[in-house]
Amino acid sequence: MAVGRADFDHAVELFLGLGDITTRKMMGGLCLYHAGTIFAILMSDGSLWLKGAGEMADVLEAEGCTRWTYQREGKAPTQMPYWSMPDAALDDPDLACDWARRALAHL
Repeated sequence: MAVGRADFDHAVELFLGLGDITTRKMMGGLCLYHAGTIFAILMSDGSLWLKGAGEMADVLEAEGCTRWTYQREGKAPTQMPYWSMPDAALDDPDLACDWARRALAHL
């Protein structure tokens, strides 16, 4: 399943305030970049995940965000460095850009 146009448009519009946003389709989803640095992933199900490295992972966890984890058959779960976006930021471009700037500062 691929990212729907409405989800694509919403994600890009959410982060327009950052300026210099580019995207790249990957594995049915979409990677979002600012000035060449990946900071978020839009999954094919429409969920948006913010990259949380270093101290930012702790901040996102404290905010109640969940970490993206997947498991292949017969293998241990793998945790990725991406966290669900804070709910309040999903419909607030100013807040979404604030979270993205904070994430980018830790990359």
